Amino acid sequence: MAGHMAIIILIAFLLDCAIGDPQNPFHPIRLIGNGINWGIKAFKRAKIESRIIQFIAGMALVIVIICLSFMITRLITWGFYRINWWVGLIAEAVICYFLIAAKALKVESMKVHQSLITGDLQGARKNLSFIVGRETQRLDEKGIVKAAVETVAENLSDGVIAPLVFIFIGGAPLGMAYKAINTLDSMIGYRNEDYEYFGKFAARLDDAINFFPSRFSALLMIVGSVFVGGDIKGAMRVYSRDRRNHKSPNSAQTESVCAGALGLCLGGDSYYRGKLVHKPTIGDDINAPVPSHIKEANRLMYAAAILAVVILSVASFILRRLG
Repeated sequence: MAGHMAIIILIAFLLDCAIGDPQNPFHPIRLIGNGINWGIKAFKRAKIESRIIQFIAGMALVIVIICLSFMITRLITWGFYRINWWVGLIAEAVICYFLIAAKALKVESMKVHQSLITGDLQGARKNLSFIVGRETQRLDEKGIVKAAVETVAENLSDGVIAPLVFIFIGGAPLGMAYKAINTLDSMIGYRNEDYEYFGKFAARLDDAINFFPSRFSALLMIVGSVFVGGDIKGAMRVYSRDRRNHKSPNSAQTESVCAGALGLCLGGDSYYRGKLVHKPTIGDDINAPVPSHIKEANRLMYAAAILAVVILSVASFILRRLG
């Protein structure tokens, strides 16, 4: 049936819009996380001192987790398709739904927004701490708004667009493999005493695999700003100037577009585990950060996500017909 991947992408995205990310012990990303935790515990028990062996151990964990994620998902989808083609398609769409986090991103960031508009600054800091890695207790209202906007913009790529891209290329198995890489990076891809070498392969692989999706996400966000009242000229200008203002080669891609579209200055110094980390700024201080900017960032995120669904669905139909 022509364009079946378009149907899968559409069903998965609509399920996420309607239901959001279900939290349960059998969520595939949680199961991947459990596997990674097992690897981390084994690594710590081994007490490896050699940096090279640490790197090799980390690389081995990455390869095992990715391969298992891909193969198990492939086996499950194959089994459902053996029952019936439509049963397989629906099952694959449901699996893909677990890989998309647009609604979860909106819900969690809007909790911060709700706390701010009710004057609960401490509650806003607590809600923000669940979605960012930086310390939140030192942040004032402006700092909280900026951090929430940054996380919506940054996670557009790895939480929404990138999974859709890899689902488009290789269905649920490749989408799951991508989420495994992303989860590995979030759990061990740190430059600290524990994971500097053990997590280096995971971090570099995540950078490489997100190179195209992050730039595709930035382009979608630029176009999407037209539909939600963002400053498209500002988005293009800041993106052109500040898209490399981050230690990650990918994070500033979408952050710079969002900063330009909303007229905000994002980035800058932040505290992580009690240490002040100096980071360049992204964007211009045109508007003072206010809670409504969190709403606007979510509108931009959804505009980009819908554009991705449309583009990938149309591309799927075209490729299937050409094939």
